[in-house]
Amino acid sequence: MPAIEFTALPLPHYIRAGYSLAGPGRKHPERCAIGEFDLLVVAQGCLYIGEEDRQYEVAEGHALILRSDLHHYPTAGCTEADDAPAPGRTFRMQTFRIRVPQFSRLVQPAKMYEVLRQLVALERDSHLHWVRWEQQLLFQQVLMMLAAGADARSPRPGAVVADQAASWLRKHYRERLTAKDLGEALNFHPVYIARCMKRQFGCSPMEYLLQYRLDQAKLLLLQTDLPVGQIAQDVGFHQAAYFTACFVKNEGVTPREYRRRFLQNPGAAGLDPIPTTTGGGN
Repeated sequence: MPAIEFTALPLPHYIRAGYSLAGPGRKHPERCAIGEFDLLVVAQGCLYIGEEDRQYEVAEGHALILRSDLHHYPTAGCTEADDAPAPGRTFRMQTFRIRVPQFSRLVQPAKMYEVLRQLVALERDSHLHWVRWEQQLLFQQVLMMLAAGADARSPRPGAVVADQAASWLRKHYRERLTAKDLGEALNFHPVYIARCMKRQFGCSPMEYLLQYRLDQAKLLLLQTDLPVGQIAQDVGFHQAAYFTACFVKNEGVTPREYRRRFLQNPGAAGLDPIPTTTGGGN
């Protein structure tokens, strides 16, 4: 059985997850050099997928990692409804902030002591690859415990409002929304919310919503074979023509051309292929 080998650091990182239910006859989309590794986990049924000259039947309780630099394609349609929770891919790496106080009182000192004890104990075997991996995972726990300090949990009130607004928009993006709806949901004046989001994210609530809808549409264009009109409806655009106009303004191509370019050309759709070693990628 082939294996994928990564050279760390940096460690492989999570980007996005999704959950898909494929009915009988549905197929996994054909894609080429998607630029990021795609982990598929099947909870029910079976997916029939080929990658270059290999073919896989990914049944319930099995997982398959699709490589970032190869062509993969469906070999058959599903014979029954398939549940596939799958950490997915996106089109740009989204950075995030980690706020760690320089000086703080530990919230869970006993837990911190134990994790540090484990780190020190692993040092004697740190020449082993799996030990260095485990040390990195433990170090992430250290950072999270430091960030849990009271000083790290006191963001500006405006930042809290902006984050709440973003979370609400992401939860309800499929619905018809207005600034008034957002204000009533958060119990703040829409103008104040807009000011907070502009300061936190550099855009208005409706601009944030539009970009999130387009990002979800791009996921569906590249991860499913759904018609463009249905994708528009699924992500909150109630007029296909308006969806196409917004997509062209944002991406410079129509949704159909975006999908076609990606399927035909490695590295298309705004993706930069990840350099790879034999059997995997860095």
